[in-house]
Amino acid sequence: MIDTTVFQDKTAVYYTLGCKLNFSETSTLGKALREAGVRTARKGERADICVINTCSVTEMADKKCRQVIHRMVKQHPDAFVVVTGCYAQLKPEDMAKIEGVDIVLGAEQKKDLLRYLGDLQKKNRGEAYTSALKDIRSFSPSCSRGDRTRFFLKVQDGCDYYCSYCTIPFARGKSRNGTIASVVQQARDAAAEGGKEIVLTGVNIGDFGKSTDETFFDLVQALDEVEGIQRYRISSIEPNLLTDEIIGFVAQSRRFMPHFHIPLQSGSDEVLRLMRRKYDTSLFASKIRKIREVMPDAFIGVDVIVGTRGETGELFEQTCRFIAEMDVTRLHVFSYSERPGTRALNIDHIVSPDEKHRRSQRLLQLSEGKAAAFYARHIGKSMKVLMEKSKPGAPMHGFTENYIRIETDHNEALDNRIVTLQLNGFNEDGTALWGTIVS
Repeated sequence: MIDTTVFQDKTAVYYTLGCKLNFSETSTLGKALREAGVRTARKGERADICVINTCSVTEMADKKCRQVIHRMVKQHPDAFVVVTGCYAQLKPEDMAKIEGVDIVLGAEQKKDLLRYLGDLQKKNRGEAYTSALKDIRSFSPSCSRGDRTRFFLKVQDGCDYYCSYCTIPFARGKSRNGTIASVVQQARDAAAEGGKEIVLTGVNIGDFGKSTDETFFDLVQALDEVEGIQRYRISSIEPNLLTDEIIGFVAQSRRFMPHFHIPLQSGSDEVLRLMRRKYDTSLFASKIRKIREVMPDAFIGVDVIVGTRGETGELFEQTCRFIAEMDVTRLHVFSYSERPGTRALNIDHIVSPDEKHRRSQRLLQLSEGKAAAFYARHIGKSMKVLMEKSKPGAPMHGFTENYIRIETDHNEALDNRIVTLQLNGFNEDGTALWGTIVS
């Protein structure tokens, strides 16, 4: 039994780096602390407990994690400091050596946060608690809301793909998931809290079901039956796992939105081979065509990595030509970062930082053009928008079913409501369409 009396009247502050999955998990850690009697610290208040959930997807992410830890220790000098997340799993001893850090929890340990907090007595040196990769087996459910309208529901964790550039399988372990029944119950709980929209998150969500003998398609069908939730969005899903069956179901679903996020990473088959991806450009293109065939106005976001080892100038040009031909909506562009222990380090041909930047800017310009054209063709339409809370006097924002960002006059009564808006021209900074209420 954990003695929770030590947590009474204590305060905590949380800092999350990285993906939506991390935010979902931090929310669950915060819920456990609140249930034990810990209050979230107010702005400017020095906390008793500091929880930092780290990311390690790039070298820059590692650097930012270290900076955040130093800053949080300085802002909360007497706090019991906990570091967890991907960077903590990959480099636990390095994290434990940072002055002010008390404990470092790996992927298998973070679910037992309360047990590791002990009596909250600060230590002279940090202690690291992690498991070997082969021993990372448990699935810890999590669902977050934060200050926004959407809930982020974790349905899967870990990855078995081992792409040549990626350390995430080493940080999160093998692919695993909760049961469909447990995920459905979490969706019902979100609906009971007033949730209208849920984003399904994970490391490789299309791989859902490996540990429970179920499938992602089974999950999608079950969630579609949950009353109260009006919108679901599928976060990043591998093209080889996005089946025509799933696409067809989303097209006729009552609740799953016409919105896809599909990692491409490169438009060159040679680079995809070097990356050890499980598809080629032909398969990717077939998925885009299938989506457009049944959902012409679907939003399609695409991840691309530039400057990977082996990406020559000509291979990058292949990527540019391929993406230019694809009817996608927006690119999420990342510069390749060297990660220790990955197979990519054995590949010849290194792209300079300046060239990576140039390639990123070129794809970002291509992305801006595609996104602007997608938005523009919806001007004049009336569409349903889920509105999000804003500060008094500031414009309100929300998203259409196909993820077009909308801006309109502030009206507190619209918070977390789905309303029909007439989509007019672009707002002042071009980041959204201005909407006027129809109903």
